[in-house]
Amino acid sequence: MRELLTSRGLVPRRDLGQNFVADPNTVRRIAHLAGVGPGDRVVEIGAGLGSLTLALAETGAAITAVEVDRGVVAALADVVGALDNVSVVEADAMAMDWSAVLGDGGGWVLVANLPYNVATPLVCDVLDDVPAVERMLVMVQREVGQRLAAGPGRPGYGAVSVKVAYWSRARIVGEVPAAVFVPRPNVESALVEIVRRPPPDVPSAPLFQLVRTAFGQRRKMLRRSLAGLVTLEELVAAGIPGTARPEELDLDDWCRLTVVTMVGT
Repeated sequence: MRELLTSRGLVPRRDLGQNFVADPNTVRRIAHLAGVGPGDRVVEIGAGLGSLTLALAETGAAITAVEVDRGVVAALADVVGALDNVSVVEADAMAMDWSAVLGDGGGWVLVANLPYNVATPLVCDVLDDVPAVERMLVMVQREVGQRLAAGPGRPGYGAVSVKVAYWSRARIVGEVPAAVFVPRPNVESALVEIVRRPPPDVPSAPLFQLVRTAFGQRRKMLRRSLAGLVTLEELVAAGIPGTARPEELDLDDWCRLTVVTMVGT
């Protein structure tokens, strides 16, 4: 990995959160956990220098490898150039036209070593706007992984956790030590599996508005943090004590509260 960087005159970019996986056992483990094979379509975000791309390609799945760094894209194209089941796309996943990249139909699996600075918004954007992606296996900073998969009362549980739960089931399926990356980050990583499911029959916009408002003042009781949006009577009607705090509510609680407030309006 270091020789490839040096030969190309490349230096990992901190602004892009570039930490490349340099351990073959780790990338093969990720490919195995992704559960993909011949006939599957995989979009890999932040493909980097292709170590995970090669492991995914070994499964026989069709891989679309997305990378934003032009210099890295050229090296990636050389690494995977002989493989007929890999296509390389130069694009910023935070701004690209997903429908143009993925084409028609669903059933896509997203697999990625996500830069720490974009992991949360990227996962949320895909859940909100890219239904063609039905499953994800993402490697993220351990604390980010906890937020994505947390339930009520667990460390990291917050607005992001509720959004992920609205669209999917998420769980941490493994951990990855810092030693397998070049350069070595100062944090440990987690592997999070996210499987899309039908959302509750409750509109997302008003639900997420309540969730964001409440967790924006998470130390306050809901009767105070949601004052102006929800009355005490509506909290009680939803079966939620006015003294409750947002981290105590699960998705069903937020759904009931949303329905009650919609009826009240």
